[in-house]
Amino acid sequence: MVVFTEDNKIYIKVLYWGMARSGKTTIVDTLYKITEEQNKDIVPIGNLTKIERASGATLYFDRGTFQSTTQKQVFYNIFTVAGQSSFSVLRKTIFEGTDGIIFVVDSQVKFLEDNIESLKELKNVARGKLIKEIPLVVMLNKQDLSDIIGKEEFIQVLKDEQLWVETENKINIHNPIIYETCALYDKRKNVYRSFAECGRQLINKILPSQK
Repeated sequence: MVVFTEDNKIYIKVLYWGMARSGKTTIVDTLYKITEEQNKDIVPIGNLTKIERASGATLYFDRGTFQSTTQKQVFYNIFTVAGQSSFSVLRKTIFEGTDGIIFVVDSQVKFLEDNIESLKELKNVARGKLIKEIPLVVMLNKQDLSDIIGKEEFIQVLKDEQLWVETENKINIHNPIIYETCALYDKRKNVYRSFAECGRQLINKILPSQK
């Protein structure tokens, strides 16, 4: 839920959701480095908070805060969720108050069903608010690997889950924006662009006069 403070600051919650080891933490790490080192529309505030296992897998969640450089009253609180099945209750709790979702797909074909299961859980937790109220951006991550899920294949998944609209009137289409990505910093692809699109949709919704 967007928070407006008495000192005119605006806090927006963006949540990275996806199956275990889809690359959510790596994405946030790379986003942090990109915005720290380059002139972008957001800059990191403070350090990232991570609660992780010795293996590096997220144990509970990751969290970071970014400030808009063009609208300095706007701050983004970014979270990831632990993807393991045992953390379903925690994921539901972390979802509360979310304004925008970036769904991270592990693009390896062998994990297609796991991605679909994660998407179905997200739909259930969102209670019909995806796209209608909560912007949804999809990252087809790990596109540097072989035997991967393609964009058209995942569009079919979205259609099956009633998250994709087919119509001749493209002006009225409200479909997820899909990016083919690689989260690794040295191979980074569309990591910042994916966040920027989610942020753009949220700002247009929250501050329509800023379009």
